[in-house]
Amino acid sequence: MENNQSIRNRFQWVTEASIPMIQTALEEETLTSEELVLFYLDRISTEGQTSNAVLEVNPHAVQIAQALDYERTLSGKRSVLHGIPILLKDNMDTGDAMHTSAGTLALADYYAEQDAFLVKQLRKAGAVILGKTNMTELANFMSDQMPNGWSSRGGQVHNPHGEFEVGGSSSGAAAAAATSLASASIGTETTGSIIHPASQNGVVGLKPTIGAISRNGIIPLSITQDTPGPMTRTVTDAALIFQALLGYDPEDPITIYSKKYASVNWMECLKKDALQGVRIGIASSIFRNEVSEERMELFKDALMTLEQLGAEVVPDIDIGTQEDDLAYNVLLHECKAAFNSYLGKTAETNPIRSIDDLLEFNKKHAKQTLRYGQELLETINSRSGTLTEPQYIEALMRNRHLAEGIALGKALKDNHVDILAFPQDHGCSLQAAAGYPSITIPAAVSRSGEPFGLTFTGTAYSEPALLGYAYAFEQQTQSRRLLNSSNKK
Repeated sequence: MENNQSIRNRFQWVTEASIPMIQTALEEETLTSEELVLFYLDRISTEGQTSNAVLEVNPHAVQIAQALDYERTLSGKRSVLHGIPILLKDNMDTGDAMHTSAGTLALADYYAEQDAFLVKQLRKAGAVILGKTNMTELANFMSDQMPNGWSSRGGQVHNPHGEFEVGGSSSGAAAAAATSLASASIGTETTGSIIHPASQNGVVGLKPTIGAISRNGIIPLSITQDTPGPMTRTVTDAALIFQALLGYDPEDPITIYSKKYASVNWMECLKKDALQGVRIGIASSIFRNEVSEERMELFKDALMTLEQLGAEVVPDIDIGTQEDDLAYNVLLHECKAAFNSYLGKTAETNPIRSIDDLLEFNKKHAKQTLRYGQELLETINSRSGTLTEPQYIEALMRNRHLAEGIALGKALKDNHVDILAFPQDHGCSLQAAAGYPSITIPAAVSRSGEPFGLTFTGTAYSEPALLGYAYAFEQQTQSRRLLNSSNKK
C-alpha cells in the first residue's frame, strides 16, 4: 500500500476533478474507490483541520470502497456515483457506525437505527458515505447569539478562504466541498442554509423545490420549509447528485411531486447556450440597502456576463413585499412539533426524547453547551407543539400568500421573466416560504479574497432550467476560487 505522500502526489488532480472525470478514472482503472477514500481521509486529517468542517468519518468507508471496487469488476458500475465518496450534514440519519446529532452535545452518542431516505438513495447509486460535516447547532435554532458554523459538539467551522463569514447552517458541508474533503457534500436548508454557506465558501449550492427530495430521516426544523440539497464544486456534479436523491418516499408524502422529474435528462439540461433569450428579473428593493458597494459592483458585473450570454436583464421589478414582512411564527411553531416528533421516535436507548430533555441536558452541561445560551430554543418550547394556534395558521397562510401569491410567483408571471437573480443569499426567505428552488454559483472574489455568489430563483420544479442557466454562467466565467495552491487562483 502506498504511503500518504505518494497518494497525495499521484491523485492531486482529484481536488479539482468533477464526478464524471473521477468516474472515468475509476472505469479506466487508473484510480480505485479505495484509493479515492484514502486520499480524502488524508485531506480531512490535514487540510480539514483548518476549516473544522468534518465532524466524524465513517470507520467502514475504506472497506465499503473495496467492496464497490470488487462489485465493479463483477457487474460494472451502478451509476455515475459508483465508488464516489460523499459527506453528509450531521442532521441526516445513517444506520451505521456514525452518530447523528445536529451538532448537539446532547445527541453526541446517538446512533440512528436506519438510513434517511436520501442516504438510501445514495447507497443504492453506489456512493460511499464518507462522514458527517459539522454544522450550526440545531440548524441555528438554539440562540440568536450563536454564530454560523458553531456547535457544542464540533466547535466552530471556519471559512477556508480567510477570516470571512462561513454561512449557516450547512457551513461544514460547504467548507468541505470548497476544500475537496470529498467529491461532494449534502446540506439542508430551511431559510438560506444551503445558499448562504455555498455563496460564502465559493461552491455551487442547489436548494430544491419542496417535495423534490425526501426529508424522512433528517433531524427537522420546519415541516413546510426544510429540504436537503447538493453542495458541489461544479454545476454538473450538483445535477448528478440531485438526480440520485430524487424519489417518491411514502413517509414524506409531498415527494410524490418528484415524479415530475421522471423524464428529465439532466445532462442534456447543461448547455453553454442555455441563457439565450432568457428573461432575468432583478428585484433590487430586496437587497439594495443591504449589499456593500463592492458586492453591488460584482453583482452588476455578473449581470453584464448574463447579457453577453444572451439573457435579457429586466431591472427593478416590483415583487410587492420585503423579506422582513414574512412571519417568523411559522418556524417557531413547526420546530417544536417536528423536533419532538423526531426525538420521540428514536430508540428508547436515547435519553433525549423531547426539547424539554434537550434544554435540561444543556443546563446540566452549561459550560460546554451554553456558550451562547438557548433562549431561542426556550421560545420554541413555549409553543404548544400542536400547530393549532391561530397565530401559526395565520402566519403560515400569510407567508405562502406573500411569498408565492404576491412576491415570487406573481412577479415572475406579471413581469414575464423566467427567473430572478440575487446577489449572495438575498431573497432566501421568500424562496423558502414559497417552496421554490434556487441555485447559487461562484461569480467573483472580492478584493480581500471573499467569495461572491450569484443566485437564481425560479418557480416550483424549475431545477432543470436553473441548472442549465447556472452551467452556462459557470462555463463562461470559471469564477470559483481554487484552494489547493496556497489559496491562490
